[in-house]
Amino acid sequence: QIAKEVAKLLEMKAQLGADEGKHKFVLKTPKGTRDYSPKQMAIRERVFNAIISCFKRHGAEVIDTPVFELKETLTGKYGEDSKLIYDLKDQGGELLSLRYDLTVPFARYLAMNKITNIKRYHIAKVYRRDNPATTRGRYREFYQCDFDIAGQFDPMIPDAECLKIVHEILSDLQLGDFLIKVNDRRILDGMFAVCGVPDPKFRSICSSVDKLDKMAWEEVRSEMVAEKELSPEAADRIGDYVRLQGGLELIEQLLQDPKLSQNKQAKEGLGDMKLLFEYLTLFGITGKIRFDLSLARGLDYYTGVIYEAVLLQQERQPGEEPLGVGSVAGGGRYDGLVGMFDPKGRRVPCVGVSIGIERIFSILEQRLEASEEKIRTTETQVLVASAQKKLLEERLKLVSELWDAGIKAEVLYKKNPKLLNQLQYCEDSGIPLVAIVGEQELKDGVVKLRVVATREEVNVSRESLVEEIRIRTSQP
Repeated sequence: QIAKEVAKLLEMKAQLGADEGKHKFVLKTPKGTRDYSPKQMAIRERVFNAIISCFKRHGAEVIDTPVFELKETLTGKYGEDSKLIYDLKDQGGELLSLRYDLTVPFARYLAMNKITNIKRYHIAKVYRRDNPATTRGRYREFYQCDFDIAGQFDPMIPDAECLKIVHEILSDLQLGDFLIKVNDRRILDGMFAVCGVPDPKFRSICSSVDKLDKMAWEEVRSEMVAEKELSPEAADRIGDYVRLQGGLELIEQLLQDPKLSQNKQAKEGLGDMKLLFEYLTLFGITGKIRFDLSLARGLDYYTGVIYEAVLLQQERQPGEEPLGVGSVAGGGRYDGLVGMFDPKGRRVPCVGVSIGIERIFSILEQRLEASEEKIRTTETQVLVASAQKKLLEERLKLVSELWDAGIKAEVLYKKNPKLLNQLQYCEDSGIPLVAIVGEQELKDGVVKLRVVATREEVNVSRESLVEEIRIRTSQP
């Protein structure tokens, strides 16, 4: 019986196979995703290295979590954005979703392992079923670079460090002028309360205010009144506040505000904001920081300070496209999230920041395109070459010696390559040195080392070759 069934299946396969040649594949990446060429990966690696070295400089450990979580882990943590979560088919009795960010998995990790104190970074891909705008660096699959401090500490010290980290990274990557906007969830909630927003509408009004960086106040106001049924008077009162921005002087002014100063939450938030600005002054970064009452950040889990870094429109070089890149980093304090996962509701206060790598990457990529700077995609230090025929064995012996000594070396995969072709390969791929073996060199126990850029050649003894390559290719 089994043999019969197998024969039947094989026959069907043979029939289907006859059509296989005609099938046309659609060759594209799924919507909102992309491939990265070696050149793009070289830029990306440069950016990651700058970010990781900053995180490490501030004493962070690294963790990793699964790319998918139980669906219930993610549900109800993202406000209106929950509809953007990718759900997976039921696979073996568990309802799963792809992670939407790295913060909720981090909170789950802390609660599950009963960790109450950690400073960690995590760089990984996240997934959002968003409408992609790939020109602006907005994708459905993208990397996030997160740094978080969890634990019970004195107010605003870790928060100030997170802002310092954003400042360091954006300065280091030389993306141009930037501004870090800061606000506090408690100030927002207090403001909504004194403006007459009913409690149940706080979150949805908050997500309307969050759109002020993309929409005019009139549009946001009409969304609040027409769609979210807020009274026009309350909307106008909100309008008076959300258009305020400044520094310490604005905080002082709001602490004297007859309505806000009567609200317990707003008063706490403003007190902490004042403290935060004092620490930021000590770090010497207040020039790039602005207290902005319109900053709302739509995620539900924030409880205190929130911030967002935006790039300011640069003067463009001739021939460069204008880039409205907007937000390149964001974060804030979320003191209640870990408690949502803890069976006993134990709270672990947390504050963190996420660097928007894709947007940063699209700017650097475009800038390099415009500058036509040649980017090296390999790190090869030396090509082992020969000028005469029948020296393949000698080349392989030498390249193996170099590899064993930790030198990044290559050899062309031809028995008898022409010297000119070998030198051209170095030119094309930016390899700085060529180690040439010939019959005379072998007799003398030396290798001819050629500097590709200057064409200078020196004979180096076989024993000191590794050291010589290291000296000539070490970064200053």
